[in-house]
Amino acid sequence: MSFTIRRVTTTRAGGASSAPFDTFNMGDHVGDDPDAVAANRRRLADKIGLADRIVWMHQVHGDRVVAVDGPGPTVDNADGLVTTEPRLALAVVTADCVPVLMADARAGVVAAVHAGRVGAQNGVVVRGFEAMLRAGAHAADISVLLGPSASGRNYEVPAAMAADVEAALPGSRTKTSAGTDGLDLRAGIARQLKELGVVSIAVDPRCTIEDDALFSHRRGAPTGRLASLVWME
Repeated sequence: MSFTIRRVTTTRAGGASSAPFDTFNMGDHVGDDPDAVAANRRRLADKIGLADRIVWMHQVHGDRVVAVDGPGPTVDNADGLVTTEPRLALAVVTADCVPVLMADARAGVVAAVHAGRVGAQNGVVVRGFEAMLRAGAHAADISVLLGPSASGRNYEVPAAMAADVEAALPGSRTKTSAGTDGLDLRAGIARQLKELGVVSIAVDPRCTIEDDALFSHRRGAPTGRLASLVWME
């Protein structure tokens, strides 16, 4: 048996939130009206046909990955989720960080990981990969989507920071379009996953910093959060 894998990323459009969170904000920790966030999340769940079947996290830029087997309260102190349960969507919220959506359709295992600079540097994607293997996945069968995030051409950082991240996540250091030191976290994560034996890696080309249809903390904080979800049917 092989499952069908679904992956979805929201944009800013179509929600109930007011500026500066306008309009389809998925983040419940950014200062937005809680009722508006709840309405947005309900709208998303209804749109994908998974009412009350989305698991959310309180993300902390750490490397903790939690296995879940059903819907429930928001998972505290976590930056990754893994499940073997069909029709249970795992959600990551971002506004420049990398949403990493992983799946093994044959084994029936999916994972969603929030990989910001600190988490990626500290191995959160590897922790998510390892959690999938413990749940029965096989590296060669895992497919990954790296969702919209800050691109290397726009993600400027100090030279020392770029060097520190590169030491932990090789392939992530780059130059911005202005010629300054920068980070391409998706490039570093893709290289890391390839070294773990993952061969199917897709990258959403959109840059949150330059695409006004997406939320970007760097472009304009305070702001809302996108949601990226993965599930299997």
